[in-house]
Amino acid sequence: MVEVTEKTIDIDNVLRNKMGKKARFVPWFVVSWLKRIIHQDQVNAFLWESRDLVGVDWLDATLKYLDTTIELVGEENLPAKDDGRLYTFVSNHPLGGEDGVALGSIIGRHYDGRFRYLVNDLLMNLPGLAPLCIPINKTGKQSRDFPKMVEAGFSSDNHMLMFPAGLCSRRKKGVIRDLEWKKTFITKSVEYQRDIVPIHFGGRNSNFFYRLANFSDRFLPFNLAMMYLVDEMYKNMHQTFRVAVGKPIPWQTFDKSKKPLEWAQWVKDIVYEL
Repeated sequence: MVEVTEKTIDIDNVLRNKMGKKARFVPWFVVSWLKRIIHQDQVNAFLWESRDLVGVDWLDATLKYLDTTIELVGEENLPAKDDGRLYTFVSNHPLGGEDGVALGSIIGRHYDGRFRYLVNDLLMNLPGLAPLCIPINKTGKQSRDFPKMVEAGFSSDNHMLMFPAGLCSRRKKGVIRDLEWKKTFITKSVEYQRDIVPIHFGGRNSNFFYRLANFSDRFLPFNLAMMYLVDEMYKNMHQTFRVAVGKPIPWQTFDKSKKPLEWAQWVKDIVYEL
């Protein structure tokens, strides 16, 4: 686990580790830009202040730091924590930051911390969050281990929290909505007999973000928009977000009448109706 210091996030160090001696050729203004869009100083100050917190306590502290208020609708649809069953919670992903923190806080409090995220492995650099994560790296060796990591999560005694789109929502023709949902949450929930709980998180990022995301998705070989998610998180401070929990969908629903990918989009449609 990453050790928390007064400079846990260090762009200069990241560049040196990734590029070695070539790092010195990166223009100073690019380094300065990177530090600014990830809010290096602000994030480090919060990580240092919250260094003694982990798991759900850290999530709650993050919401307080962001001055985020959650309006929870349908709380009665959260299954009882003592019913002896395990569930897969799935949500749209409009923000890429607060939504994950807020849903983790809601589910974590309700189930005494017995849940895990499937997340990008970059978030393992947040020590307070790391114990709740099963990291996913979509490139490199870890991508080859992805099936094993998913298996480990679903075979555990933890509830699973997933954002099946993988990326945060995009704006297409004026409509802000997730891209296609992946089928993994369907196939694994059926295999491990976990009912699926649909959740809708209300919120949006800035117009700049959506323009950049569409440009990046179309013209660039990497996800430039993802680098701005921390900046978007700070733009979304001091807000109230509506979170709606739907009724659990029995795993037996997902039969052979549709392909798993079709069932995934069916659940996605349910989420957007909440």
